[in-house]
Amino acid sequence: MHFSDSKTKENLMRAFAGESQARNRYLFSAGQAKSAKLHVVQSAFEYTADQERAHAKVFYNHLKTFAGENICVDGCYPVDIYEDIVKLLRAAQHNEYQEYEHEYATFAKIAREEGFPAIAYSFSSIAAIEKTHGDRFGQFADLIEQDKLFKDDQEVEWLCLNCGHIHKATSAPQMCPVCLHPQGFFIRLSLSPFQ
Repeated sequence: MHFSDSKTKENLMRAFAGESQARNRYLFSAGQAKSAKLHVVQSAFEYTADQERAHAKVFYNHLKTFAGENICVDGCYPVDIYEDIVKLLRAAQHNEYQEYEHEYATFAKIAREEGFPAIAYSFSSIAAIEKTHGDRFGQFADLIEQDKLFKDDQEVEWLCLNCGHIHKATSAPQMCPVCLHPQGFFIRLSLSPFQ
């Protein structure tokens, strides 16, 4: 099949649009987390938003042969406007799992069937990453719902995202003893992307 006549071309544009929108939704959510003084949740949204930008670039680069053209597609995208941080996290979790289980799995299958193995690989690989994103958002939502974002039943290590101080206790300190940033900057060391 010729690329210009393929469903894969349209799926790449849908994926590019979806990743671009997800990035913006997560940056908006990060702003809400910042207002709630939950820097750790803000950081999780921003970290994921950067990865969504990277995914968008992968999909967009596959469309290089269409430079200067327009690709028209229809698509449905979520409107996740909530005041509640847990609702934002759960919506993000749902959307990431949707991409993982449905959209990108289907797009990868179509790309393979149409004879575009490199594009199928991109869809499959990014689908697996989206599952990781969904797991991350779900884990933060769980911790907030269980009132365990900054405390635990047992002693754990807490990392200050501002200065790197590690505090071992059943709860994160109200204020970092080193840089004096508030508790909202602490993350469980086990959840930090850089241990």
